[in-house]
Amino acid sequence: MTTEHMEIERKFEAGPEFVLPDLTTVPGVACVGEPEEHELEATYYDTPDLRLLRSKVTLRRRTGGPDAGWHVKLPAGAGARRELHQPLGPAVESVPQPVLEPVLGILGTGSPVPVATVHTHRLVRRLVDADGRALAEVADDAVTGAALPAEAGQAATVVTWREIEVELADGDEGLLDAVGCLLVEAGARVSGSASKVGRILADRLAALGNQPSAGEDSGRRKPGGQQARRGRGPTAGELVLAAVAERIGDLRSADVAVRTGQPDGVHDFRVACRRLRSIFAAFRPVLAREHTDPVRAELQWVGRELSGTRDGEVALEHLRALVAEQPPELVLGPVAARLQQTELKEHLRGAEHAVQVLSDPRYLRLVDALNDLLARPPVTELAEAPAKPIALRAVRTSGKRLRRAVRAADRASGQARHTALHETRKAAKRVRYTAEVALAVLGRPAKKLMRAMKKVQKVLGHAQDTVITRQYCIRLGLAAAAAGENAWTYGRLHALEEARAERAEQQFWTRWPRIRAVLKAATS
Repeated sequence: MTTEHMEIERKFEAGPEFVLPDLTTVPGVACVGEPEEHELEATYYDTPDLRLLRSKVTLRRRTGGPDAGWHVKLPAGAGARRELHQPLGPAVESVPQPVLEPVLGILGTGSPVPVATVHTHRLVRRLVDADGRALAEVADDAVTGAALPAEAGQAATVVTWREIEVELADGDEGLLDAVGCLLVEAGARVSGSASKVGRILADRLAALGNQPSAGEDSGRRKPGGQQARRGRGPTAGELVLAAVAERIGDLRSADVAVRTGQPDGVHDFRVACRRLRSIFAAFRPVLAREHTDPVRAELQWVGRELSGTRDGEVALEHLRALVAEQPPELVLGPVAARLQQTELKEHLRGAEHAVQVLSDPRYLRLVDALNDLLARPPVTELAEAPAKPIALRAVRTSGKRLRRAVRAADRASGQARHTALHETRKAAKRVRYTAEVALAVLGRPAKKLMRAMKKVQKVLGHAQDTVITRQYCIRLGLAAAAAGENAWTYGRLHALEEARAERAEQQFWTRWPRIRAVLKAATS
């Protein structure tokens, strides 16, 4: 059974002569408990290329102390980590599948192996307030860590140090700051590493971060070039690869959020997929399409697989809010209850389906492909060129695509017009995501363009949302009628959603001249 704990802590390094100061001088601390002694043994697991650690995730098997078991630590904002616990169980040499499930989207098809061991002699003191509540724990650790050989024949590297951890219990972050200041005044130093294993494997992490992109026979070139090295700004390759790395990081974070049931996980995942696909499409002159097109197609597949989950969540949430706004006399029958029950059922079904998709071997191979793309970027000769002209050309091209979509929508009518406006919205997303990449070199015009495209997405998004809400109105109305309920309200909701779509389309056409002017200014 998995349990979860939010860990908020500060880490400090100290020499052997360091003495803990009087912590009762910290406001709110009435007394410091007697030290509790623990001997902790931990084995850390990762892939040979340290995929977990490079994503700021740690996976370990620990014995000793009150929290013995399998631990997965996930980043959760500044100074905080989500810690998932599983019982030890019989497995020792391999990681149990339930432990791996939250991080499969980082591992891909890779299998984690032991990469480091840590022995910790720990003295824990609790900081207690006047009511007897434990506000925080201060752990004084004598650490011996070993980096296990990455290749056969290599020797393990052993390091030792002293570390002071202050972990929040029932106190607040002000308490952590106050204790931290006191420790620094007494001679401790803020730790430069977020985790023990990160310190132990620092050299391997640095080597992986600076490894050559590929050999000469790979057909892939190392990003960068003489202009970047001479301080003339980033090359096109550096600009685009930085954006790709950031978006892949977003995808990994969203993947973990989906697997662990976090709000908006599916939404964030689909957005990360769309952003990556847009970068690959807009910057084909920089990233060789024979490498990126297959990845782009797989990103489209997985995003489409999860679309029903997210669309249903948005539609039912909107309909419930819409029903709540109606006069009571216009809500005939248990409409709110039926919507709520449908939302709950579809949420559970959608969450299960999302995890199934992200555990599919096809998706895990996509994870491998993304990791490979970062390790060996498929850049072209244009990657050596200055970034600004390439970025401007990409924004112009995406802008032309948007204008063509708008002209097609203007010529269409009826359902064809709505379909064309949906294509317009997708084209606006392409412009926005391309401008995001270009922001570092194009500056304010790109920022204004991003804001304008966000408005297009929003207003046409309302129109597209009504396609799903109206389908639910028909489906639920038929189900209500079959159950002997009055289905009139579902018809009213359907009409209200039709009107919403018409308003959204009118708003778009009203705003388009101003948006077109922003687009022209950004690409001139």
